Amino acid sequence: MVIYIIIGFIGNFIIKCFNFNYSLNNMLAISPPPLFSSIGWPLEESISHNQNQNHFFKDTSDQLFHFHHQLDPENTSTDPSQATSNDLSMVKKLVHNASERDRRKKINNLYSSLRSLLPLSDQMKKLSIPLTISRVLKYIPELQKHVEGLMKRKEEILFKLSPKVDHDVKNHGYNSGFVVSSCRLNDSEVSIQISCYSTVHNVPLSEILLYLENDGFLLLNVSSSETFGGRVFYNLHYQVDKTKRLESDILNEKLLSIMEK
Repeated sequence: MVIYIIIGFIGNFIIKCFNFNYSLNNMLAISPPPLFSSIGWPLEESISHNQNQNHFFKDTSDQLFHFHHQLDPENTSTDPSQATSNDLSMVKKLVHNASERDRRKKINNLYSSLRSLLPLSDQMKKLSIPLTISRVLKYIPELQKHVEGLMKRKEEILFKLSPKVDHDVKNHGYNSGFVVSSCRLNDSEVSIQISCYSTVHNVPLSEILLYLENDGFLLLNVSSSETFGGRVFYNLHYQVDKTKRLESDILNEKLLSIMEK
């Protein structure tokens, strides 16, 4: 009886061991493989592989650190607002440079035009800008004197070419210090010259202009000049109707009567 009990106990123990081994095998089958082996050479290979892997991670970490340092916002700006500000600054700089270039071009063109007004002898010298301005300042008074001389010469020629007045009227004019002459330039224009000595008489020019205006004369231009002898010449340029008959003698006498009042 005791033997049967011992045999049964041993059988149960064997069955339990078999079940435990079966359960353990199932657990190992579904468990992940171990990262490191603890038996023989595989352990050394794992250690060597681990060291190489650690070295790889270290190098990769250093490279990533340097790459991140290069992409640091302090070194490379990726802010859209700052990029836009840089673009605007560049555009303003380009616009300013273009405007400055156009301004200098216009100034050079103006100086070239001014230089072209000088005498040919000065143009051939290729004067600089300061010398050009200095020469122009001297040349303007020369031109003014030349123009005044030409105007006097013109009035003297017109006075000599104007029709002769009657002998009595001319003598009366010279005796009183006034000389008046008029001539028709064309069908619609009349020139009237008045001469007197400035040291002796003052010409009532306003009364003369008013009289001629009331008589149908339209004033176009008035000029005056004085000779070295103190004689003053007034040149009156008028427009008249083509159908108006100009009586030079009558007009001269009327103007002389106004001046001798």
